Amino acid sequence: MLHFRKRRPAGSADAVDPAGTWRAIEARLATTTDPRHRQIMEIVIENVKQAAAPSLGGVMATLGPDPAYHFWNDGDDIGPKARDGVRAYYEGLFQSYAYVMEFVIDRMFVDNGGMVTEGFLRQIYPGKSAFQMGLIADDPGSDYLIEFRQMIVWVVDTAGKIQNVDSYNSGPSRVKKLTREQLPQAYVEMMNETR
Repeated sequence: MLHFRKRRPAGSADAVDPAGTWRAIEARLATTTDPRHRQIMEIVIENVKQAAAPSLGGVMATLGPDPAYHFWNDGDDIGPKARDGVRAYYEGLFQSYAYVMEFVIDRMFVDNGGMVTEGFLRQIYPGKSAFQMGLIADDPGSDYLIEFRQMIVWVVDTAGKIQNVDSYNSGPSRVKKLTREQLPQAYVEMMNETR
């Protein structure tokens, strides 16, 4: 079953609300009665909450014994594989401070094998991280809002753990240099502790 949600109008960066990612799935969960579909949505919700925390142990607890992430970029799979690879990916994400994001989901599909979510990923990157990742950043001392159109296929095993995460994105559809006033307060406080 498909679920459609209107895209949030592009606005200031403080419209980046990580909780918006799981609220969209929770809204669908509230109307779902199938136990397997509920199990799938619950583990995806837990995964995105733990990534937003950020909690490395919490994210890893949502994954099966041999997870595989497939990040498709120009026809190549650049995603991490196995527990050590996925752990290293999240360690890098958390160390780069690029984990402040919201996936504005406008379509989702759930069946017995997993879940598909599609929408706009809005992510705040410190300029240094954006530059190191090859994203457009003319000032490494600034912060950037980078938006992608993205689809994620979440494959969940019979034990209720995430087995695969397959991500397809358009590449940046919008890059905006942000002023301090446009940043979420929690992000400003986090960065003040590290700068």
